[in-house]
Amino acid sequence: MTFRACSLQDLTPGEGLRIDSVSPPIAVFLTEEGTVHAIDDTCTHQDASLAVGWVEDCRVECPLHESTFSLLTGEVDQPPAKRPVRVHQVSVDGDDVFVELSQDTPHLPPGVSLP
Repeated sequence: MTFRACSLQDLTPGEGLRIDSVSPPIAVFLTEEGTVHAIDDTCTHQDASLAVGWVEDCRVECPLHESTFSLLTGEVDQPPAKRPVRVHQVSVDGDDVFVELSQDTPHLPPGVSLP
């Protein structure tokens, strides 16, 4: 499924934007270098929004326990998170940011389930 997630004007370099219109929510990031990425918004360790995490070197750090996830691959590089997040394909057409959702099963933290 591909959908319009937001406009480029909605994004701030080095920050994330949570998109709640899909389940589970995703986070769209604009890096300081100008690239746009989308990953699942929920940390795989605990129910925390990655959109409010710190972005540096194409990685986002979870605001709760400092696990970091690659915006390119979704891989996690330090505990306490052990499982990656899904990465979604992004395309930009003019000012519109489109996201094609991954068909992989999301890795949700304990106690969080899909509706």
